[in-house]
Amino acid sequence: MEHLLTRNTASLTEFREPGKVLAKAGNEPVAILNRNEAVAYLVPIGAVVDITTTALGKEKLRNYLKNDLPKIAHVIEYLRDK
Repeated sequence: MEHLLTRNTASLTEFREPGKVLAKAGNEPVAILNRNEAVAYLVPIGAVVDITTTALGKEKLRNYLKNDLPKIAHVIEYLRDK
């Protein structure tokens, strides 16, 4: 079973009217499905407008790779096939 990165989904048929898909999702990402497999993600600007980034130091990066990276192993595995 594939892990989706969002709770919101829309079929390719529904995506013919992207305005309705966006209105239904609000500011949340939407997985676009073709025969129940994700083929794309639609991320509205409102979902990313407030994201801020800061540079990590070497020590924080090492800690992240050692401790937190295994928590997203399923995402890395999914991306490996793409």
